[in-house]
Amino acid sequence: MRILYLTFYFEPDLCAGSFRNSTLAKSLSTELGNDDCIDIVTTFPNRYKTYKVTAPYYEEKENIRIHRVKVPKHKSGFLDQIFSFKAFYDGAKKITKGKEYDLIFASSSRLFTAYLGYKIAHKLQKPLYLDIRDIFVDTMEDVLKNPVIKLSTIPVIKQIEKKVFNYATHINLISGGFSYYFKKFKCTSFSNFSNGIDDEFLNILASESLNYNTNAQKTIVYAGNIGEGQGLDKIVPQAAKNLGNKYKFIIVGDGGIKQKLENEIIKNELQECVELRNPVGRKDLIDIYNQADFLFIHLNNHKAFEKVLPSKVFEYAAFNKPIIAGVAGYAYRFILENVSNVILFSPCDANSFIKQINNYEYKTIERVDFINKFKRSKINKDMAQSIISILNQ
Repeated sequence: MRILYLTFYFEPDLCAGSFRNSTLAKSLSTELGNDDCIDIVTTFPNRYKTYKVTAPYYEEKENIRIHRVKVPKHKSGFLDQIFSFKAFYDGAKKITKGKEYDLIFASSSRLFTAYLGYKIAHKLQKPLYLDIRDIFVDTMEDVLKNPVIKLSTIPVIKQIEKKVFNYATHINLISGGFSYYFKKFKCTSFSNFSNGIDDEFLNILASESLNYNTNAQKTIVYAGNIGEGQGLDKIVPQAAKNLGNKYKFIIVGDGGIKQKLENEIIKNELQECVELRNPVGRKDLIDIYNQADFLFIHLNNHKAFEKVLPSKVFEYAAFNKPIIAGVAGYAYRFILENVSNVILFSPCDANSFIKQINNYEYKTIERVDFINKFKRSKINKDMAQSIISILNQ
C-alpha cells in the first residue's frame, strides 16, 4: 500500500500547516503496516524569510519517504506565493512521474495543493482525500481589490475548485464553519478533524509562568503570521495608543504586512508600547508564552474569516493565561463555547478591546477539559484511521 502525501509545509518549517502535517504523517505511519509506504512531497522551509533552517532534499524515516522541492524566496505576497506554488507544483509532478499510488492525500489552504492532488489522482484514477484548511475563493473575494483582476480571477478559481471538490473521495474540513459552503459539491463523504494541541504544549506547568504583577506593565503576546488575514495593523497601533504604557504588545513573527505594521508603530511613536520580534522555535516560544500576561489572537474583518478557526486557539488554550481574541463567526462561537477566561471582541474593534481589558479582573485558569478534548495526538489518530478507511473501501 502506497500513499502520496502532498503538503506545502512540513517540519522543520514554522507554521500551522507544518505542525498539523508533520504530526499527522507520523500518526498515519504508525497506523499503517511496515510494508506500507508514505511518500511525502513538500517544500524546503520557506514560511518566513527571517527564520532560516535547513533540511535535506530527501530523507527516510521508517515507512516515510520525504521529498522536498526548492521554491523561490518570498515575502508572503500574493505574486510571491503564486511563483512558489508553481515551483512546488512542477517539482511535485516531476517527483511523482511514473509512480503508482493507492491513494492521494493533499492538505491545502490555498487550493493549489488540492488541485495538484486532483491532477495526480485523476490521472491515476485513484481516490483523493483532501484536508481543507481554508476556503480560497472566499479569501480571494475579500482580498482582491482591483475589480478587473477580481472579475478575471474568481471565475477561474471557482472552476478549479468545482473540479477538485467534485472529484474528491473524501474531504476533511478543518473548521466546522466550512460545512455549509461544501454542500454544493458532489463529494458526500466529509469529516471535521480540527487542529489540536501538540505534545510540546501539554506539559506546561503553571509554576513556570511568571506571577502577574498589577503594578508592572502588562504584556500582550501575539505569535504567528503577520499578514493581511491577521489585520494586526488595524488593531495593535490603535489599541496601544489608547492603552498607553500600562500594556505592551509583543508581536513575534513575520509576514506580508510586518513592514506596514512597523511603519504605523513608528508613525505613532509607539515603540515603547509595541515590540516586534522575528519568529522563534517552539522552545523559545513556550518561554515567551510563559512570561506573557495575555495571549492575543486577531483576524481581519473580512467575511471569509467568519468561517475559519485559527489554529492558535488550541496552542494558546494549553496555557493558563487569559486569551484576548478579536474574531467573528464560527471562531467566535467556538471560543465562547469551549474556551474559558477569554476577552472576546469583534475584529478591528479597538474600542471594545480597550473597554474590556480595562474592566478585566485578572486571573489564570487551567483549561483541563479543553486540553483533554483537543489533544492533537487523539485527533491525528482518528484522522489517520479515516484515511486508511478510504483505502479499504
